[in-house]
Amino acid sequence: MVNTALAGTPAPITLTVAPLAYWWPRTSVMDFYADVADGPAQTVVLGEVTCSRRNEWSLDDWLALARDLRSAGKQVRLSTLPLLMDEPEQRAMRRLVEQDEFEVEAGDASAVAALAMACDLAPQRRGFHLGPHVNVYNLDALAEWAQDGCVGWVLPAELPLSAVPAIRRGAPELPVEVFAFGRLPLAFSARCFTARHHHRRKDDCQYVCRQDPDGLLLSSQEGAAFLALNGTQVQSAALHCLLGDLNLVRQHQVQRLRLQPCSRHFDEVIRLFDAALRQSIDASAALRELGRLSLPGSLAHGFAVARAGMAEVATAEGGEDGR
Repeated sequence: MVNTALAGTPAPITLTVAPLAYWWPRTSVMDFYADVADGPAQTVVLGEVTCSRRNEWSLDDWLALARDLRSAGKQVRLSTLPLLMDEPEQRAMRRLVEQDEFEVEAGDASAVAALAMACDLAPQRRGFHLGPHVNVYNLDALAEWAQDGCVGWVLPAELPLSAVPAIRRGAPELPVEVFAFGRLPLAFSARCFTARHHHRRKDDCQYVCRQDPDGLLLSSQEGAAFLALNGTQVQSAALHCLLGDLNLVRQHQVQRLRLQPCSRHFDEVIRLFDAALRQSIDASAALRELGRLSLPGSLAHGFAVARAGMAEVATAEGGEDGR
């Protein structure tokens, strides 16, 4: 068998389904992941990544779902919260880190420290992945994390694709994943933005975020979509999309594309990315088809191409890079 890496042929780019950022009804979540199990995405990241008050799913529930997805042939990671605010959340993080049935994606530096310690105490255990909210802005940072047991990392969403080669020099053996579709998580807070919008306290929010399956859209004074509120998270209103930038993705040696779930047509999103990666459809044609779907936002790609984050993707004829 020929080793494609040694032969100079790049490994195929794979798809990762990011953790569900919104609070959907339990039956909707089950139906969603049943579709994912039958779809072409190779990796699925599970777990609550927005608010610990969304407690309908316990760790045992996530583990059971992870086993189902693994039996369907998926690689599964479990993610921790990106912002820990109290001791119960710290305990929940430690319980997740202590299990070794599935790899863990660290949502913040405290999870990285706990995972590094676990790897140091048990060198035979699985390594961990760095989530998009762990600061990896240079090769020295990546090299340090690699020494602590990191086996994969997600490029911070605000960095351009051109940053990947320079950072990867710190640990070229680690696969890099980039955010390729969905509303970008821009900020987190101890406050719940959605509850505050509805004049409710965070500890008595009545789970009002369930009213907005793709976040609560905010508009500027001119009426333009600007941001989205999702509990403790502020997101972009536009959907970050790299479907038209696959040439740049390949050029910068990205191995994985991360797709953030949304409530409408996500199965088509995965299908189009997969078809374009397999080159069974031209990327520009796939992008046009994506643009015709009734998605919860317009398409943008500014951060990835070192422009303003809200820079929209052109879905008309011409230019695979979307410009």
